[in-house]
Amino acid sequence: MDDSPKRSLLERLSSMLLREPEDRGQLVELLHGAFEKNLLDADALSMIEGVMQVSEMQARDVMIPRSQMDMIDVEDEPDTFIPFVIETAHSRFPVYENGKDNVIGILLAKDLLRYYANVDEFDVRDMLRPAVFAPESKRLNILLREFKANRNHIAIIVDEYGGVAGLVTIEDVLEQIVGDIEDEFDFDETEDNILPDKSGRFRVKAVTEIADFNEAFQTHCSDEDFDTVGGLVINRFGRVPKRGESVIFDGFKFAVLRADSRKVHSLLVERVATAEADQTDADGAGKKAAP
Repeated sequence: MDDSPKRSLLERLSSMLLREPEDRGQLVELLHGAFEKNLLDADALSMIEGVMQVSEMQARDVMIPRSQMDMIDVEDEPDTFIPFVIETAHSRFPVYENGKDNVIGILLAKDLLRYYANVDEFDVRDMLRPAVFAPESKRLNILLREFKANRNHIAIIVDEYGGVAGLVTIEDVLEQIVGDIEDEFDFDETEDNILPDKSGRFRVKAVTEIADFNEAFQTHCSDEDFDTVGGLVINRFGRVPKRGESVIFDGFKFAVLRADSRKVHSLLVERVATAEADQTDADGAGKKAAP
């Protein structure tokens, strides 16, 4: 009987990395070799790859653009913007004064409870937390480090002229490592394979049968060679795509929300104009999805 203690994951990884990789590509090859030898599971490999990817990405790659930001005018009365806060269901809101390029602070939704405690003396300016600003070129790994150090959860992203370009939350950064984080519910645990979101797009499980997809969207995707939507998408890429990659075909844009080294789990689907679909078919698949 072998009484020797089992090697820890770190020790097993170290043995795989004894021959030091000379570049990032060789490191990825070694990690995939560890996965093939069952030293890493698919989720661990996906997260390690996500960590490596974050170090190469900038704030502009994941930011919510200014046009999609939910912001509050400091001059608005609480009974005007509170219904907006309830409808959007965010926990933090940038507050601006005299134009959206002048963000003066961050309002936490929970602080609005003080309004109901004392309506007459409530002043939204007193509730504001300091806003943190970062350039579009800020590396995500550095931004994440600053989030942790400052115990901050949101950064306003500014362009080269100092105007507001968008915002990034700590969740946006973490999703590049661990995959899509659901706020209200876990999509993977729901029985519905196709769910609409607030922007008019649809979250679709990769295991959705093509026949069900066709019925839901009134389309005619072929199911002769593949049974699922995930099969169609992987076929278009010619490989298993990574999180964030997208492809357009049959009048739809399919963006990968969650995937590991072996399969796609969920997709974000939206209809596209015919001209855009034709151009993508001509250029090829595999472009990064817009943040």
